[in-house]
Amino acid sequence: MFGPIKGALSLSDAKLKGATVLPVPAIVVNFRSFSQDASNPLQSAATICDAGLQEGQGMHGSFSRADTLNNMAAIGPDFKRGYVDKAPVSNADIAPTVAHILKIDLPSNGQLKNRVIDESLEGGPDTTAFQRGIKESEASASGMKTRLSYEKVGETWYFDSAGFVGRTVGLPAGEK
Repeated sequence: MFGPIKGALSLSDAKLKGATVLPVPAIVVNFRSFSQDASNPLQSAATICDAGLQEGQGMHGSFSRADTLNNMAAIGPDFKRGYVDKAPVSNADIAPTVAHILKIDLPSNGQLKNRVIDESLEGGPDTTAFQRGIKESEASASGMKTRLSYEKVGETWYFDSAGFVGRTVGLPAGEK
C-alpha cells in the first residue's frame, strides 16, 4: 500500500472499497474520452484505451458520462404508467426492486448498497429526494486533480462521471 497519491482519489473516496474477501485493485484507471460532436457529446463519445477494438466496436466503458448514463424502463401492474424518474437509478437497483414487488427478502451484504426504486412503483412517492456532489483529489505536482461527480439517494451512491476535467466526457468543470 502506497498511501494517498496526489492527483488521485482513494478507492474509499470513490466508494469502490467494500467488504469483499476478494482481492481489491490497487488503482482504478479511467481512460481519456472525448466527444466527436459537441452538439451531442454523450452519443458521440470516443474513449482512448488499450483494447484491440476499432472505433464503434465498444468496450466495457469508462467513467465518462457517455458510459455511466443508462436508460431504464419498466412496465407492468406494479409500476406507474408514464412515470419519468428524475432521481438516479442503477442496474444494481433492479434486483431489490423486483424482490420487493415479489415480497422476497433479499439480504444485502457489505457496505456497497443499492435500493428499491420506490418512486417508480404504484402507490410510491411522486419524487425521491437526492443530492448531487463533487469529490476532488488534492492536486498532483503538475496540478492535475481527479474529480468525481456523483448523486446520492439516502445511502446509495451513483457515479455520473470521474476523471480529469477536459479529458472526460460529461465531467463538470465547475466548483465543488
